[in-house]
Amino acid sequence: MEGTFRRYPIGIQSFERLRNDNCVYIDKTELIYRLANSAKACFLSRPRRFGKSLLVSTLAAYFSGKKDLFKGLMMEQLEKDWTVYPVLHIDFSISKYMNAGMLRSAINNRLVEWERIYGCDTSEDTFSLRLKGIIKRAYE
Repeated sequence: MEGTFRRYPIGIQSFERLRNDNCVYIDKTELIYRLANSAKACFLSRPRRFGKSLLVSTLAAYFSGKKDLFKGLMMEQLEKDWTVYPVLHIDFSISKYMNAGMLRSAINNRLVEWERIYGCDTSEDTFSLRLKGIIKRAYE
């Protein structure tokens, strides 16, 4: 019985960490598969502490092709191709932004990271143009 203890993922919002740490996980990957493979856009609105970050983390792992994390889950049976897609994820919960300058700095830092990966165009001089360019280059 000693080796069967699995801890609850209290405060864990990372699907990868949750799976690697062998935490208890209620398998909702069939729903995630259906969500990801429907042709519709969706808006997710849930109260605080309702699993939105874990859902986004699970989607990121899925679209990044991290098949090993889904071993033993319904997704392992459903997904056949495991196509890898670029994932652009901004997590605003990692810090407190006390003013607009701090928020702008955090957004800029994330854009710079992606521009290192996907390239940049000096004519893209606003956050929105830079993000649009990053998405376009990541898609190509």
